[in-house]
Amino acid sequence: MTGTPPTLLDALAAVPAGQRTRFAPAPTGYLHLGHLVNAVLVWGMARAAGGTVVLRIEDHDRQRSRRSWEVALLDDLERLGLLPDEPALSSFRTGPSLHRQSDVPERYADALAGLRDRGLVYACDCARSTFSAWAERHGRSWSGPGCPGGCAGRRLAEASDVGLRIALGDREEAWTDVLAGSCAGDPAADGDLLVRDRAGNWSYAFCVVVDDLAHRIDLVIRGEDLLDATPAQLRLARLLTGTAHPARFLHHPLVRRPDGAKLSKAGGATAVRALLDGGADRAVLLAGAARAAGIRAVTERLEPADLGSLVRGTGVSTRT
Repeated sequence: MTGTPPTLLDALAAVPAGQRTRFAPAPTGYLHLGHLVNAVLVWGMARAAGGTVVLRIEDHDRQRSRRSWEVALLDDLERLGLLPDEPALSSFRTGPSLHRQSDVPERYADALAGLRDRGLVYACDCARSTFSAWAERHGRSWSGPGCPGGCAGRRLAEASDVGLRIALGDREEAWTDVLAGSCAGDPAADGDLLVRDRAGNWSYAFCVVVDDLAHRIDLVIRGEDLLDATPAQLRLARLLTGTAHPARFLHHPLVRRPDGAKLSKAGGATAVRALLDGGADRAVLLAGAARAAGIRAVTERLEPADLGSLVRGTGVSTRT
């Protein structure tokens, strides 16, 4: 991309009308400011351009996910006035949902079966320590293809105590990020994609691609920490569909702690519900999230109904 890079608001405002985007939290803790920044951008873009917000509960990690955290995040979205267009929040409270990962294992099994039929799936007994040990010996991270243990050639039997990987092949994947511009990367830079771990969990990288295709997502708005994961996900979509990934990507800056580390549940980031329970005004929290995203001149209060105006640049400054 040539010329001056777009600001975040410029990038959002340039997205075509009618896009389907998604907010996809994992119920492994409470929503925090980092999630709220992403939500402001997702809902803001959708409301500005007549788009659709799809809510997805990403509970693929069955060891870390908790239904109590899912209930909490649904309650928090309702209290914040951030209501998805698809599905209704109430649908998650009344039973299984096509938008909750743990309810659709057949979706992932079917996708995996199609790849297996093409000879692209292999069992792998490598652990994180295998990759770490290789990196320590060679002074750099593993750069694939395959895995350090050479599992693609070992023909291990698929079993409950081994993982499954997809042979991604070579060649770079190139794309234009709505904010970052022209990007390219090796899909197997960190080895072939793990799609099911040794505990039987589907991986984030696999589920997110399969789900985005199933939910017809046109625009993925997510943190810049996932930029490097994009080449593998683009390749996976190509293997699943035979064509390029249908969605645009926009990777936005992260909210960081004073020491530069990103806000995280594991790092003890303050929960949004704790602020709401303490009497915080949702409009003040949304305005704070907009400023944390880099939208400096937003007013002190930002109601949910104003999110579209934020992206359109009416009523607030568009300086970032």
